[in-house]
Order: sequence, then structure tokens, then C-alpha cells
Amino acid sequence: MGTKLSVLPDAGQQTWPLAARLSPAQRETPYADALRGFADAETLSLMVPGHGNDPSRGAAHLVEFFGEQVTRMDAPLMLEGIDLGENSPVEQARVLAAEAWGAKRTWFLTNGASQANRTAAIAVRGLGERVLIQRSMHSSFTDGVLLSGLIPAFVMPNVDVRHGIAHGLTPAVLNEALEREATAGRPVSSVYVVSPSYFGSTADVAGLAEVAHAHGAALIVDGAWGAHFGFHRELPESPVRLGADLVVSSTHKLAGSFTQSAMLHLGSGPLAAKLEPLVERAFSMTSSTSASGILMGSLDAARRALVLGDAQIGEAVAAAKQLRDLLRTDDRFDIISDHFDEFDDIVETDLLRVPIDISALGQSGHWVRSRVREQHGIYFEMSTATSVVAVIGALVKPDVERVMAALRAVADEAATMAPDPAVAGGFPELPAPGALVTAPREAYFSESELVNAEDAIGRVSVDTLAAYPPGIPNLLPGEEITADTVAFLRAVAASPTGYVRGAVDALVTQFRVAR
Repeated sequence: MGTKLSVLPDAGQQTWPLAARLSPAQRETPYADALRGFADAETLSLMVPGHGNDPSRGAAHLVEFFGEQVTRMDAPLMLEGIDLGENSPVEQARVLAAEAWGAKRTWFLTNGASQANRTAAIAVRGLGERVLIQRSMHSSFTDGVLLSGLIPAFVMPNVDVRHGIAHGLTPAVLNEALEREATAGRPVSSVYVVSPSYFGSTADVAGLAEVAHAHGAALIVDGAWGAHFGFHRELPESPVRLGADLVVSSTHKLAGSFTQSAMLHLGSGPLAAKLEPLVERAFSMTSSTSASGILMGSLDAARRALVLGDAQIGEAVAAAKQLRDLLRTDDRFDIISDHFDEFDDIVETDLLRVPIDISALGQSGHWVRSRVREQHGIYFEMSTATSVVAVIGALVKPDVERVMAALRAVADEAATMAPDPAVAGGFPELPAPGALVTAPREAYFSESELVNAEDAIGRVSVDTLAAYPPGIPNLLPGEEITADTVAFLRAVAASPTGYVRGAVDALVTQFRVAR
């Protein structure tokens, strides 16, 4: 070990499998090996963690649950031969990850993509205070806006109103929004977009990067759901190879690492170069001083599995295709992504997400998801009034026949029931956001009071509220509360298949406003 690597492979090469164009060191797991060596040494630990890394003298309660090896590998930070010193095993693992995803630099995270979003928001504040945000951003980026004092402007994504699904942006829409802000004397220094969506719709990241850079703005891509991109010919490319400056990568979602582990990737180019020291400083603010070695070790192991897993990923893709083919033979189901060509923001589909339209059953997706779980022991990732979404990990080969048998059985059961009127009822049209009258950070920390919904109209929100579906924030701290927003939120809250995240109460009878 100890080889210095070039971490910028030629993005123009399309040799497959991916391992063929990366360094031979990708076959190694330096950090995971260091943890394994620590475990095998059977040291006497007089340091944290409090279980002493000893299965028989302090960790018996954990061994009973997890087994011996996990307790032995739960190493703390700042150990020689693991994470201390120049070119340490953990640094080698990060360099390998950067090469694998096509980044200039990669950070390992143990508080999920939420940590990556907060880190990115804090970092880009160093480029300037104004950021343009795709309105369907994750709430953790909103947290970062509040922490850093960014002043946001927003651009709405394409929305599938039938299913309540937020998709993405076209480069033209982004360009129009950036020109709008510049003309108003509010030029932005960073842009935040989401690709892919929860449902697998993937935007033209290369085009978005070109537009953002033409306006002098860095591009942050929330690619939380696309950590597996770029590792197989039938999957979309890694966003960092397409020109993004920062990419949020929720590695645990589909790429095979442990829950809560993630990565943040830095691109190349002048804006990314400016961001590198800012990200490093922001990372130190958001990371734990007791980061889990087990979680970071899983990132190292998952990276190697993806790089060397061309055939295995191919089996996962084949299983996803098989599920689609079987669903197409049953007219009680439809595949939502089969209709993605109706949306000009979608340029590719993540085949490992299978969004299923179940509205023909006459029951909600929430009911279908619940019945499949209760009766057949199968868990779908999510549901809406009209859909359920199957997520297939990039290294997983599920039993597709079992999934279809369960869906058919639930469909048969639904045929014996009265239709749920909420499925056909749909949701009211999304209201336009209220004006941003106070900086979000100032509003969030202002003195507040609770008022009835009717009295909140015209007041300034101090909370973030988002109706699901489609999950787009309808109110942010500092925004004026409009009559249309109040009506929309209350209508969704009253629906059997909707709820409002962040609301003071379930039916949205009250709002927290600036005093």
C-alpha cells in the first residue's frame, strides 16, 4: 500500500467494465484492511469506545447482537496505521473513492447525505451569499442555508401533477432563472439542483453545469439517490464526471455501504478549486470527532465492490428490467418511468428504481405498500396516493417472481374492495411561493408566536413546511404566508394520503410566525 494515485481518469473513455480504466489499487481496501488488522491484533484497549473492543471483557452485550468482529473493528479516530499520518489508510481509501467516482477529492461522511448537504451549503457561502435552489431540495440543504446565512432564490422543477412527483430542471429553465436573478441585481454564486429524483428521473447534469458556469456559479448536485451512477454501462454517468463542482452522494442508498454512511465529491475546474479549502473547513464543522470506523470501512468496501462488480451490477439491472417486463404483462399496473419522455427535463432513467402506478387497483399506494409488507414480508421504498417505488441495490439480485406474486395477490384483494375516492381525487395545484421578505436565518432565529391559519396570511413564516406529495417546500423561514399556500397545505393535510412535514399540528390549524 501507499501508492499515490491520479484521481482524474479520462471522462471521455467509455471502456467497460469501469475497473479496466482505473488503477489496479482499486482492488484494495486500505482502510477496511487497517480496521481488520486492528481487530485481529486483539489489543488491550484503554481508550474509547467504552466496550473496549473486547468481546469477552466489555462487549458481550454487543457480541450477542452483532457478533465479535464488529465490536473488534469499532476503532476510534486518531490511531497510527489507520487514520493518522501522511498517506494513511483512510486517506488512501478516500483517494481511491475519488478516482472511482471521477472526483478531484472525496470526503467520507458518517451522518449521511444530510451532512453533505449542510457541508456544501456552508462551503458555497464562501463564494458569495446568493444561491439559486431547485425548490424540491432536501430539508438538510435548507438547514445549511440557515446555518450559513445564504440568501436563496428558487426555481421550480418539472412536476408530474398526476402522481405528485417532482422531477428536475432543464438547462434552459436554469438559464432563465439565473438571468432573472442577474437582471434584478441579485446574481448568484452557486446553484443547487437535484438529480436523480426519488423516482429515478435524471436531469442533464452536463448541460446544467455548462449553464451555471457560464453565469459564474458553482453547481452543487444532490445526487443522493445516484451514488451508484457511473459504475455500469446501463446506468447514468457519475455527476462529478459531467462537470458538477460538488456532488452529494448517499452511498448507503443503492451503492451498498452501511446506513448513515455517505460521501461528498469535489469536481475539477476553477470554481471547484475555490471550493476545496471551503469544503475542508465546512467538513470540520459538520463532522463528528468520533466518526464511526465501521461506517467509513463500509464505504471503502462498497467502493471496491462497485468498481469490481460489473457483472453483479448487471444482474441487478437485469432483475429491474425483468420486474418491468412482468409488470407490463398485467394491465392492473403501469410503470411510471415508461412515460418519462413526456418531461423535457428527464434525459435518462435509473433502471434500479421501478416506480409502479397502482391507481388502476382503486386503492392508494400507501395501502398497497402496507399490504405487501404485512402479508408477504416485502418492503417497498416509498409510496404515494397512486404509486409504490421499488428500489434495487446496485449489488442486489432480488427474487422478482416473489415480488410479482405479492403484487398480484394484493391486486386480487383490491378487486374485492370498494374504490378509495382519495386515489382519484388528486391534489390541488401547487401554489406559488410567497415573497421572501426576510433573510431565512434572520426569520428562523426571530421571536415567534403561534397563530391560527386564517391569521397567518400575510405574516412571515419561521418554519419550513412541505406538503407530501410532492415534497416541495411550500414555506421557508422568511417567506410570506399566502392565502393560496394556507389553503393548499390544509387541503393536503386533510387528505387521507397526504401530510405536511414541519407543521405545528397534523391538520395545519396553526402556523409559527415572526412576532
